[in-house]
Amino acid sequence: MGSTQMCNLVLFLAILHSVLAVSLGEDKPAESYWLLRFKSGLVDPAGVLDNWSPRAHMCSWNGLTCSPDQTHVLGINLSSSELSGSISHELWHLTSLEILDLSSNSLTGSIPSELGKLQNLQMLLLYRNSLSGKIPEEIGLLKNLQVLRIGDNLLSGEITPSIGNLTQLRVLGLAYCQFNGSIPSGIGNLKHLVSLDLQNNSLDGHIPEEIHGCEELQNLAASNNKLEGDIPASMGMLRSLQILNLANNSLSGSIPVELGQISNLKYLSLLGNRLSGQIPSQLNQLVQLETLDLSVNNFSGAISLSNAQLKNLTTLVLSGNALTGNIPSNFCLSNSSKLQQLFLARNTLSGKFQLDLLNCRSLQQLDLSDNNFEGGLPSGLEKLEHLTDLQLNNNSFSGNLPSEIGNMSNLESLILFDNMITGRLPPEIGKLQRLSTIYLYDNQMSGGIPGELTNCTSLTKIDFFGNHFTGSIPETIGKLKNLNVLQLRQNELSGPIPPSLGYCKRLQIMALADNKISGTLPATFRFLTELNKITLYNNSFEGPLPASLFLLKNLNIINFSHNRFSGSISPLLGSNSLTALDLTNNSFSGPIPSALTQSRNLSRLRLAHNHLSGEIPSEFGALTKLNFFDLSFNNLTGEVPPQLSNCKKIQHFLLSNNQLAGTMPPWLGSLEELGELDFSFNKFHGNIPAELGNCSGLLKLSLHSNKLSGNIPQEIGNLTSLNVLTLQRNNLSGLIPSTIQECKKIFELRLSENFLTGSIPPELGKLTELQVILDLSENSLSGEIPSSLGNLIKLERLNVSLNHLQGEVPFSLTKLTSLHMLNLSNNDLQGQLPSTFSGFPLSSFLGNEKLCGPPLVSCLESAGQDNKGLSNTAVVGIIVAIVFTSTLICLVMLYMIVRIWYNWRKVSISSTGGGGAEQRREEEKWEYGEKEKRRNGEYWKVNSMALAPSQDKQNPSTCIFHFKMDAEITGNTLV
Repeated sequence: MGSTQMCNLVLFLAILHSVLAVSLGEDKPAESYWLLRFKSGLVDPAGVLDNWSPRAHMCSWNGLTCSPDQTHVLGINLSSSELSGSISHELWHLTSLEILDLSSNSLTGSIPSELGKLQNLQMLLLYRNSLSGKIPEEIGLLKNLQVLRIGDNLLSGEITPSIGNLTQLRVLGLAYCQFNGSIPSGIGNLKHLVSLDLQNNSLDGHIPEEIHGCEELQNLAASNNKLEGDIPASMGMLRSLQILNLANNSLSGSIPVELGQISNLKYLSLLGNRLSGQIPSQLNQLVQLETLDLSVNNFSGAISLSNAQLKNLTTLVLSGNALTGNIPSNFCLSNSSKLQQLFLARNTLSGKFQLDLLNCRSLQQLDLSDNNFEGGLPSGLEKLEHLTDLQLNNNSFSGNLPSEIGNMSNLESLILFDNMITGRLPPEIGKLQRLSTIYLYDNQMSGGIPGELTNCTSLTKIDFFGNHFTGSIPETIGKLKNLNVLQLRQNELSGPIPPSLGYCKRLQIMALADNKISGTLPATFRFLTELNKITLYNNSFEGPLPASLFLLKNLNIINFSHNRFSGSISPLLGSNSLTALDLTNNSFSGPIPSALTQSRNLSRLRLAHNHLSGEIPSEFGALTKLNFFDLSFNNLTGEVPPQLSNCKKIQHFLLSNNQLAGTMPPWLGSLEELGELDFSFNKFHGNIPAELGNCSGLLKLSLHSNKLSGNIPQEIGNLTSLNVLTLQRNNLSGLIPSTIQECKKIFELRLSENFLTGSIPPELGKLTELQVILDLSENSLSGEIPSSLGNLIKLERLNVSLNHLQGEVPFSLTKLTSLHMLNLSNNDLQGQLPSTFSGFPLSSFLGNEKLCGPPLVSCLESAGQDNKGLSNTAVVGIIVAIVFTSTLICLVMLYMIVRIWYNWRKVSISSTGGGGAEQRREEEKWEYGEKEKRRNGEYWKVNSMALAPSQDKQNPSTCIFHFKMDAEITGNTLV
């Protein structure tokens, strides 16, 4: 028989013995029977109920309190007994029961409704269990109940209105459950109620006005619900109230001034609501108030509260509102202030640091962050000798950090980031022995980091990001044994890393990036065994990595990019917890170690711009969380391993500028999260896989400068998120697919230096987001330039040169007002260029013989040049005709002159009377000689400038002059 069966048998015999004892009239009271029945429904791993046995009187059992005559059980107290199981429905038989405390166990099931029959019950404590279901309505029958605490369970539903019948109730605890609905108005019947705890439920609706009936109420906590509407003014009648917590609801309206009448109030929290308006000055009447939290609301106007009146105030929280103005000058009038915490962050307060605050000598925490305060920090800050936390970040404080800050001996946290503080960090800072956190980032501080800072041996966090600190890291930094965050990024630090830094053995984050630090990494880094993040990028580190870095087993993030490290990357691979490794732009060499695959959580791997060689390890297929994969600009060879198809989360896949070969793997289409694919400048051949069309989230596709061939796949149109497509310098052929029109978001398109044919698809005009460039140059495209390209009004560069394009340049291109580079050269374009293109260089249009207009020759000149295009025979014929006509006219004129001269001569001879025959023979001889010359072609000389008689250059005929002008216009050379 098993132990469980044995226990059950013993329990059965015990119950049977009790029943027989009752029936035979023995001394054992009947209530023991019901108690044993109750025990039978419980699991008792701690053995608290072990002595609940018929062999002993029930009044000796653990957790029970009996009446003086020991005949009735008055109380059951089994709190924190590790019990589980359910509450027996038969406990109602214990009619004398006054106290039932089963709190802080692991009880399940519901609250039995039969408990309503326990008319003598005064305390019912079932909190901190796992009870479920609703509050039974029968609870309202417990007329003598004074304490009901059933919170911190899984109870749900509405709060039963019958609770309003418990007129003797003093404590009602329903917090940390799943109650919904509104607070029942009957709650106002509980005149003796002292504590009402409804926190952390899902109660909604308004706070009932009737709540003022709880005249003796001292504690009202209803935070973290969904209550809405105004705060009832009637709450001002709760004169005994000491604690009022309505935080994190959806209450609206203003704070009723009647709350100022609750003279005993010590704690008031209204944080995290939607309250608005000004903070009523009547709250200054709450002279007993110790804590006031009005943060994260919509209060506006000036601060109307005064610590001089609220003399007992220790905590004031007004953060996260829209308060304006400065802190009141009379806020602290004397050194007797008890104020310890003052939080005014995230408002619109302005002005200089209020010197009256220095009278709040008891201040321990001061938070003025995220406001518009300005001016210098007062040197009198040292008067706040008890201050442990000073937060002034996100303001406009300026000037130097006062050296007196070193006298604030209790200071633990100094938060001054995002201000305009200048000057040096005072050496006196080293006197702050308790300082654990110093945040000075995003200021304008300069000078060296004082070595005295390393005397603050309690420091755990240093953040000086974004300043102008110079010089080297203090040599004594190793004294900061508790340091876990060192953030010195984006300064002007130089020199080597001091070896003592390796002795900060608790360091978890080291950020030294964006400085001028040089040298090699100290071998002492091997002691930084807790380091999980190290960023050294943008410095001047050099040399190989110390082999001892392999001992750093907790590294998660490594960024050594943009330095001059060399040698192997293996020393960085000692941790199997890497999530990000960035070694971009160094001089690392050798193969990529397959040991990287032991970091199965690696999501970012960036090894670009190094001298790595060999093949991509196939083991990388095990890095299933890889998101950013960049091996570009190395000397990698071989093919893309197919195992990478397992890396389904890759978004950035960059292998450009290597010596990789093989075909583009079709499985790339299975990488559904791919956003950037860059395989450019490699030796890939074959087709572009159509499966890439499955990568619907792809933003950038760069395959240029390879040996890819075949058509651009039609599936390119499925890449509707594409911004950049670069396929230039390949061997692609065929047509530009019209489906590219579906890539509506593309702003850079390069297809140049291929063998593409056909016409430019007019659908390209639908890519209205094209901005950077449209480059179709150096292909074999034909047809006309589509006028639809005029719709690309954002386009800045257009290149269609070195094709076989024909027709005129579309006038619609003049709409491209953003265009600053245009190349239409070396095509077969014709006609007149639009006048708006005159501002582009001549080279943009050369190689189009029939194209005219500025910056080319004018179209009139072009028409003249068209005449030049006549054949040489035609030109010679025209010239001969002109010469013949001119000669004929000249001969006629010459004949007329000769005739006149002859007649004059004849008359002259006749008048003189001698020598006539001889003279006629001489004249005929001359005339014959001239005819011979004309016949032999010696009389006229024709050159590129003019036609003129060789014998009489001083007196050319009029017809010859006109021809000279025509010759100059045409510019022909006639020989």
